Amino acid sequence: MKLHSKINLFSAVMFLVLLLLINGAIYFTFSRMLYSSELERIAGEAKQTVKGINRVEGSIPADDLLRAYLPVNGMLQIIKSDGARIASVATAEQTKLRNKTVKYTNHEQKKITEFNGSPYAFVSIPMIWRDGEVVELQLAESMEVVEHNLKTLQAVLIAVMIMAFIPVFLSARLLSNFITAPIASLIRTMREIQASGRYKKIELPKKSKDELYQMGETFNYMMAQLEVNYKKQEEFVENASHELKTPLTVIEAYADLLLRRGKNTPEIFEESVEAIHSEAHRMKNLIEQLLLLAKHEEQWNVEMEDIALKPFAEESIKSFQEGFKREIELFVESDATVTTDPQKLKQLLYIFLDNAQKYSDKKIQVNVKVHRNQAVIEVIDYGIGIPKEELSKVFDRFYRVEQSRARKTGGFGLGLPLAKELAEAIHAVVKLDSEEGKGTTAQIWLGVSASH
Repeated sequence: MKLHSKINLFSAVMFLVLLLLINGAIYFTFSRMLYSSELERIAGEAKQTVKGINRVEGSIPADDLLRAYLPVNGMLQIIKSDGARIASVATAEQTKLRNKTVKYTNHEQKKITEFNGSPYAFVSIPMIWRDGEVVELQLAESMEVVEHNLKTLQAVLIAVMIMAFIPVFLSARLLSNFITAPIASLIRTMREIQASGRYKKIELPKKSKDELYQMGETFNYMMAQLEVNYKKQEEFVENASHELKTPLTVIEAYADLLLRRGKNTPEIFEESVEAIHSEAHRMKNLIEQLLLLAKHEEQWNVEMEDIALKPFAEESIKSFQEGFKREIELFVESDATVTTDPQKLKQLLYIFLDNAQKYSDKKIQVNVKVHRNQAVIEVIDYGIGIPKEELSKVFDRFYRVEQSRARKTGGFGLGLPLAKELAEAIHAVVKLDSEEGKGTTAQIWLGVSASH
């Protein structure tokens, strides 16, 4: 289906649906108001009837008394608690209502009911009869007039909808012609490019800043960006393995430990299997996250829960130490419970630990503390550091600090950009402070859980 036809069809259908919704809302609202007002009026008449009956002495027969208050098009009756009628009168048109099953309710009620396919207002009010017995006055009145008025309204709304749809259909055709004429011209130009086999930019009219001009400008810009994006994709693939080294190293270390001592030491066997399983699961999530990072627009799969930072840090550091055989000192100034995704927080911590062990041969220090109702995890190394002028760029994807390129371990090409996106996904903040030749301090700021 051509765009011209789609615009016609979509505009017509959307307007038709809008008219149906508006007319339906008008009809529904008006009918509810009309039925409600009529029901309130009839309920008021029933209460006045009860007051009038109570004022009259018992000398007047019950049927004659009710006939004085009989509605124009309905029925009036008094029934006992056992369902027997004391009196019952009805207009000539509504004598059929006297055949309706009588039900004693012993409480006041008002409702719209249906009998023989016609709507009726029904009101029931308890009262004291002449002999002191509690009886019930029941009034039923036909709502045929209301129903007739609603049918008239329905017909008017349908007629208005049909009359309004005709100019809308014509305006939709004019709109589609106005929109598709420039697009058709653009298609012809692109087909000429395809037939000639030569790339050339689309000739654009004078800047009008409308959407069609922006489309042509975007096409020209897109072609220029294709080569740049392709190079970035290649660079991304080359650096994707950066984050897979840490879990693989931990798995390899625990596997070696299993081979050496796992058969004879159940504790080591259980610890190693648990660590390998944990790292394998984390590596699987890491691969998925790298793919998400490559797609740009995909969302992170975050599973937030409350965790205590002290045992979390101890477990993470222990696994890292076992994998890389590095000395790491943990100082817990004050423990805290935070709401976060533990797998992603562990991955974030591993990124900073991995960078610390790459660029420093000295011990690594990890601090856990609370500052102004925020928990902070600090990873401090005493290595080569980062020049001050480079700090603002290290979180840019694929950026490498010039000094680190000569190192065999690699640099900040992917790890820190991934750390930044991980932090944003778990509502954390990462900060980096460094002095060249003295070391680097990486901080992870987390909000303390409100329930703790």
